[in-house]
Amino acid sequence: MITDLKSRLASFLCGLFAVLIFASAPMAQAQEATSSQTAWRLLDYLSVDYAGAVQDDQVISPSEYAEMNEFAGQVRDRIAGLPATKAQPALLAQAESLQATIAAKQAPAVVSAKAQALGNALLVAYPTPLAPQRAPDLAHGAALYAKHCSACHGETGKADGPNAAGLDPPPIVFANVDRARQRSIFGLYQVIQQGLDGTAMASYAQLPSDDRWDLAFYVGRFAFSDAEAADGEKLWNEDAAVRARFPDLQALTQTTPAALATTLGEGKARALTAYLRRHPEIAARKGGGSLDVARAKLAASLQAYEAGDRKGAADLALAAYLDGFEPVEPSLGARDPALMRRIESAMGDVRGAIGRAAPADEVRSQVERLDALFAAAGRALTPEKASKLSSFAGAFTILLREGLEALLIVVAMIAFLRKAERTDVLPYVHGGWIAALAAGGLTWAAATFFISISGASRELTEGFGSVIAAAVLISVGLWMHGKAQADAWQVYIREKLSHALSKQSAWFLFLLAFIVVYREVFETILFLTALWTQGVAGAVLAGVGSAIVLLAAIAWAMLRFSKRLPIGKFFEYSAFLMAMLAVVLAGKGVAALQEAGLLDLHPLRLPRIELLGFFPTLEGVAAQALTLAVLIGGFWWSRRGARASALASGEA
Repeated sequence: MITDLKSRLASFLCGLFAVLIFASAPMAQAQEATSSQTAWRLLDYLSVDYAGAVQDDQVISPSEYAEMNEFAGQVRDRIAGLPATKAQPALLAQAESLQATIAAKQAPAVVSAKAQALGNALLVAYPTPLAPQRAPDLAHGAALYAKHCSACHGETGKADGPNAAGLDPPPIVFANVDRARQRSIFGLYQVIQQGLDGTAMASYAQLPSDDRWDLAFYVGRFAFSDAEAADGEKLWNEDAAVRARFPDLQALTQTTPAALATTLGEGKARALTAYLRRHPEIAARKGGGSLDVARAKLAASLQAYEAGDRKGAADLALAAYLDGFEPVEPSLGARDPALMRRIESAMGDVRGAIGRAAPADEVRSQVERLDALFAAAGRALTPEKASKLSSFAGAFTILLREGLEALLIVVAMIAFLRKAERTDVLPYVHGGWIAALAAGGLTWAAATFFISISGASRELTEGFGSVIAAAVLISVGLWMHGKAQADAWQVYIREKLSHALSKQSAWFLFLLAFIVVYREVFETILFLTALWTQGVAGAVLAGVGSAIVLLAAIAWAMLRFSKRLPIGKFFEYSAFLMAMLAVVLAGKGVAALQEAGLLDLHPLRLPRIELLGFFPTLEGVAAQALTLAVLIGGFWWSRRGARASALASGEA
């Protein structure tokens, strides 16, 4: 019996240990989120309340000033306690700079600007959801306010409720215009969620997230009148640029009236704030809310997965990418390519987790992480982020990146034909890439004026184009490597060249030039169209022009260099170039077909190297490994054949 008791006790302790181990990860994630959100809330409080402690370089409230110093120290300590990231040292430096600024009793505007800048950087480094999953319900928010808040804050937010008299410090006056213009809806939401230390403001984290958002929006309207809201409605309906400032709920929840006033003016900012905080559904249902579509479909996918419908969950997760994220991918790629890649990878992780039947908690955690990344994307896509420099750089890098692959292949074909003294076939190569440019122009016209190119169509076009081009390049690379020996080339010239470059082969070169160029043109058009719609057309054209000049210079240098190479070296270098591009395109093709939902996706915990076409999935790595194995085997076989021929010639 004692033995049995010991056995049971050991089993219990082992089980308890396992529970603690498996529970530690989500607990750590929750602590990270809580700590970063608390730091953000303290920064928001500092940016608003510092003006009540210091004026004209003098302390006007010693107790408030002491609190400001304490809060700044807490911000620094909380950031130091967060998991290490590349951004953490910079965040700590900003926090210490804020502490020094407060210690020096600098102007409230300086402290507010530094606190807000640190808060924005903190949200990027440690993302947290910034908006509700649905349009807020203000009627429900009013009921919640009456139940939980009006006794202290008063029915109209003037801090004149029956319980306010005995509170020290007194409750916040939500109707105070100076405070309200510095406070975002997200800031109000954070205070409702976590409470305010040292005051009677308790945490309402027990309320559902949607309830807290309803309450935050209801509270956020007290300082703005109905008359201002009427002016804001007129402004919203008449000015497309104003509507573009709020592409979704994220932009609305994190914009302060003070920040809006810097570009619109105080009157318009107050009017627009009054209208949108009374009608948040306007931002929620805007066409620019493509990211909201992604959120909704991911939420539905999670719900289906938790209900046991894996296929439905997988279909919805794919639709979240194709219908929700894909439409804004070109714009985000032009603004913040690193963030675009993170979201692409994260959405692939969700589909991969569903495909391998991961625990529901893991899928939920990944969906929540994506929601935070979408919030960062919403910030990156706001109109203020568009500048002449960013538009120029985006257009330049996009065209240079996409054009270089096609250029390398086309120039190699041209150089080959010149070496072979078959310039009569050059018109087929030139005809191929010119036809691809023309087809690209027609694609742009069709996408602009007649049809909408779906995400699936785009990925399928890129995927099949890449795979076909990779297959062709494998054969071309092997053929060129086989002719890398001068003797082998001379035999080929005498016996086969005139036959090999027949009309049929010439049309083959036309097709290869068309495929590789059209694939890149198709991708480039989508990105440049997204940049063009941001209204900085001159900068986009300048970026395109500069990239064309650089690509032309590269083409000229390659052709000039190829003329000086001995024929054997030319074929050897060309063979390795074709092999490298075949491996790259194989990886890109598989990745595009996975994004279109045509191939399964099993993510690997490896770095993503887009330049090499290396997308860390089992299928992509396998495709590139197979391509590389075929090329290595083919190169070895051709060398073996060349050596055998050389030996036979020597014996003869």
